[in-house]
Amino acid sequence: MTHVAIIGNGISGVTAARHIRKNSDFDITIISAETDYFFSRTALMYVYMGHMKFEHTQPYEPWFWKKNRIDLKKGYVHSIDFDEKKLNFKNGDILRYDVLILATGSKPNKFGWKGENLDGVGGLFSKQDLDRMEQFTKGIHRGVIVGGGLIGVEMAEMLLSRGIPVTFLVREDRFWGNVLPKQEANLIMRHMKEHHVDLRLNTELAEIIDDGNGRAKAIKTMGGEEISCGWVGLTAGVSPNISFLKNTKLETGKGVLVERNLRTNIPDVYAIGDCAEFRVPLKGRRSIEQVWYTGRMMGETVAQTITGNKCDYTPGHWFNSAKFFDIEYQTYGLVPPNLSSTECEFYWERAKDNLCMHFIYDRSTRTFLGVNTFGIRLRHHVLDGWLKESVSIDFVLEHLKDANFDPEFYRQYEEEIVEKFNNENGTSIQIRKKSWKRILKFVN
Repeated sequence: MTHVAIIGNGISGVTAARHIRKNSDFDITIISAETDYFFSRTALMYVYMGHMKFEHTQPYEPWFWKKNRIDLKKGYVHSIDFDEKKLNFKNGDILRYDVLILATGSKPNKFGWKGENLDGVGGLFSKQDLDRMEQFTKGIHRGVIVGGGLIGVEMAEMLLSRGIPVTFLVREDRFWGNVLPKQEANLIMRHMKEHHVDLRLNTELAEIIDDGNGRAKAIKTMGGEEISCGWVGLTAGVSPNISFLKNTKLETGKGVLVERNLRTNIPDVYAIGDCAEFRVPLKGRRSIEQVWYTGRMMGETVAQTITGNKCDYTPGHWFNSAKFFDIEYQTYGLVPPNLSSTECEFYWERAKDNLCMHFIYDRSTRTFLGVNTFGIRLRHHVLDGWLKESVSIDFVLEHLKDANFDPEFYRQYEEEIVEKFNNENGTSIQIRKKSWKRILKFVN
């Protein structure tokens, strides 16, 4: 009987296991040193904030694993013997496999800062990160967050929910400047300040200061300023968790190098999720994709290949969503932080309501390329369909009502958006009435 071993119990590894079970009778073992069961990482912040208990983050009941004949092994894989096809555990255990899936996820970036391994310093990715944050933020007078991204905002919201003041260090001249255009960055920075976040732009961490007992008591910036704190959150991005795979016969770059079918250079070894790096990135996408839905899709893809239905990873157009405190964010297609010479933009904003939409389209053909939206929820399948069909920006604006996810319960802004576009571009675009026939056209 073929034995599939999966290292990692995140969304990628568990999805792979579920779909392998659907399509085969293979023996399956999921291995993780983090927790006994799969859980929703995006829910960690809500556990800290008291909105739910950790056990509520498990999407499957304990009986699920036995019923589906998926074995769970809690342990830390110290090394892999690829020739003998065996996993060596830190406690001395050995597990043999026929097929190996590496789904080891990410780890918070560290850049060799003095004091980065002190108590009271941590990221927000694993259950252990949550436990450390719970332990070391009790009774503190301030937290300092280093790095401007989604995890940093989540951590700021967590600390503020307990009445802990937050200083946020961003080394660039705007928040999340490698992802967001300046208009959206400015909106989010205003919103963060409205929540009393002490936002420091163009400010880099120099070191974390020890209190003499192995715990952080302050940070020092490159400018020489010292900020007293009891917690330092390291949220300057994440990187593939593959340190134990370096200097082996497995080919790696920043992540484990894979082909479109998620195969590595070693037969019967695959990599998926945050730890996988495509040798040739898909057009318009990055070589490493570290979001929930791409991990799920990779898990489904590798399961098909392993069970005999060989296929490539084809995620379609880029999509992501998140929340900045109480502002919902969605992005579809390509919305670069800085325009190229071939791109045009149209930006609409209602600053008092923290709403905006930012459209990108081709300068010569007027083909719609992407959109960011803050505070206005859009229908995923409609936007994805427009991108697949390469419709024009004019078409998008004419049919913008079709994309609105909440027209029955929230105020609509399509007329205002199109009026601004017409005034700026000398056009006379007219909004068409919402059509369920057009909306359903893009489903499936």
